[in-house]
Amino acid sequence: MTTLFSALREDLQNARTHDPAARGDVENALVYSGLHAIWSYRLAHRLWAKPALRGPARILTQFTRFLTGIEIHPGATIGRRFFIDHGMGVVIGETTEIGDDVMLYHGVTLGGRSLQQGKRHPTLGSRVTVGAGAKILGPLNIGDDSAIGANSVVTHDVPAQSIATGIPAVVRKRTERQREPGVDPTSYIDPAMYI
Repeated sequence: MTTLFSALREDLQNARTHDPAARGDVENALVYSGLHAIWSYRLAHRLWAKPALRGPARILTQFTRFLTGIEIHPGATIGRRFFIDHGMGVVIGETTEIGDDVMLYHGVTLGGRSLQQGKRHPTLGSRVTVGAGAKILGPLNIGDDSAIGANSVVTHDVPAQSIATGIPAVVRKRTERQREPGVDPTSYIDPAMYI
């Protein structure tokens, strides 16, 4: 049980770190749909690991989608300190892999481009930020410390420490000015402003 409570505490701290509008743990626990979705995902992911419980895992996922507007497949693999800001319309596919300290904004799709079995969804490294409405499609890799601009459509790998913007996304190396110092939301610089 201590690991469950430490994960909840870490998620609440992470919400305060990423959102300057976060007011307190009790309020955040009650009203942040991104937190509700990730907490539900963690339970569904544990159920998914047991083949006999995959049906209940999918039912929990769909119920959470109904409540939050966020759909995270229980088969996805998500690291620590994952944060979804606003959340509505986020879709994360079954074979998606997400590293630590990743932040998604609303309307993001981590989807597939194939009906084939196997790996068909993206892999996001650690410390990746994905802007509102972005679509990352297929079994591609987004390197550590990269940013995906709002409404971009990414269909090719993005190297570490890069920015991808546009339709289709154009990839550029991030400059020092485009990096978020730590995870301080008060010093956030929109990567699309400095291309």
